[in-house]
Amino acid sequence: MKATNAGRLQPLGKAGSPSAECTIITGGLTVAGGIGRKVVMKILPDITDSKSASYADESAIGRTMPFKTYQYSENRTIGWTAHFVVERAEDVREIFENLRVLESCVYPENLSLGDATYRPPPICQLRCGLLLGSASTPVYAVMKSYSVKFDTSVPWDQDTFMPFKLDVDMQFDVVYNQTELPGSSQILNDLGPGIRG
Repeated sequence: MKATNAGRLQPLGKAGSPSAECTIITGGLTVAGGIGRKVVMKILPDITDSKSASYADESAIGRTMPFKTYQYSENRTIGWTAHFVVERAEDVREIFENLRVLESCVYPENLSLGDATYRPPPICQLRCGLLLGSASTPVYAVMKSYSVKFDTSVPWDQDTFMPFKLDVDMQFDVVYNQTELPGSSQILNDLGPGIRG
């Protein structure tokens, strides 16, 4: 797939092809339930996906090195850099809305002043072709941080000062249902239909 056609960007996800999207869900409901916002990437995001395991050293008499005892696995962390580019005048408003949706993911949900409880920030659903998640199963994650740089080396909209190119760096920790924690066999068998021979 070409990134451009006659100089114009070819958005991801056209004609039934996989898309890259970040769906923001509040209150544990789905977008179909009416609560939630979807931010669809038109440009392939920069993604890093990392996880590590923790081992303890156990010493024993007569060994030249200690035993390695598996303790636990660390958080699976995902870095996602979204790229937004203004091509048409209406893109400015859409990018502003997407930016505000992404920024809201690190803030707790607003409650009435008389309510002593609080609700944490929303759970995000991440999907990017077969790199992250699949068509039926997204990766569920909480946003730990975001960083946005408003670049002055590109043209900008004179009414809003929105630069015509914008990058948003986000860091996520993946979360799992307690009864569906992944194991190595699940990861090994997690191939998309286009990859299985």
